[in-house]
Amino acid sequence: METVTIKEEFITLGQLLKATDCIATGGQAKAFLQNTHVSVNGEPENRRGRKLYPGDIVEVQGCGAYKVGKAP
Repeated sequence: METVTIKEEFITLGQLLKATDCIATGGQAKAFLQNTHVSVNGEPENRRGRKLYPGDIVEVQGCGAYKVGKAP
């Protein structure tokens, strides 16, 4: 599982997908989420604006699993 470190309070699911190179641009997030199984903390998720906080675990079919971490 890869850790995605953030400096802010949260990151959106669309931003995480772009930061992890699952998608090339933010504009691809909506279509990607409609066609790909993504879960946040074990629950299916398809909202690109879903706020992710440190400790959240995101699993993306065909891309990997990611844990949101807070920068010191």
